[in-house]
Amino acid sequence: MVKSYNEYSNHNMRRPIVKPEIVGLMRGEQKALTGFLAEVETFAHAENIPVIPHETVVYFQFLLQALQPKKILEVGTAIGFSALLMAQASPDAKITTIERNPEMAALARENLAKYDTAQQIEVIEGDAIDVLSALPDGYDFAFMDSAKSKYIVFLPEILKRLSVGGVVVIDDVFQGGDVAKPIEEVKRNQRGIYRGLHKLFDATLTHPDLTATLVPLGDGLLMIRKNANQIDLV
Repeated sequence: MVKSYNEYSNHNMRRPIVKPEIVGLMRGEQKALTGFLAEVETFAHAENIPVIPHETVVYFQFLLQALQPKKILEVGTAIGFSALLMAQASPDAKITTIERNPEMAALARENLAKYDTAQQIEVIEGDAIDVLSALPDGYDFAFMDSAKSKYIVFLPEILKRLSVGGVVVIDDVFQGGDVAKPIEEVKRNQRGIYRGLHKLFDATLTHPDLTATLVPLGDGLLMIRKNANQIDLV
């Protein structure tokens, strides 16, 4: 059994914020995964390890095939599912993915040893803020799916390393709809995440040098395009 996520699972991420019948349609009618990606996804579901839901999977396939990034940065590897998905959709890309949980990093490396045959993906184990500060620039796509309260901490470091015109996608920003509530109605143990996400929204959604949009897939995506070389987040 994989212990990490079974002990500390955030169940808010399991509450999609659109109508259940629409979620069912998106998950049931769109093209299913096959091969090793289906195997990794099945393992994640069996072990209660959160991976991006199928509607987000299909969207990522479309988005990455359209953008064709060459240098991708990911914060939050888990077992390597999203990194493998991005590699398949962007066969010319090199991917750097950061994971602080040793159990997840070990599982990710096992999966990459089996399935990353083109050796597109590098896993770096460590705390994201420390790893990011040592990375070079020149990334043209980034994906964050990690500690939700830390998104606002990690984002400035990612933007420094993102080329102008690059895109950042941030997962699970709606917290099952909690972000739309007054903070008094949010469980006390979720309020740190709530505050962090609202700081993220305040810093990005109306920033003059960013194009940002909220997308209601899964538990919500925040998508950001970097439009200037120097980005100062308040």
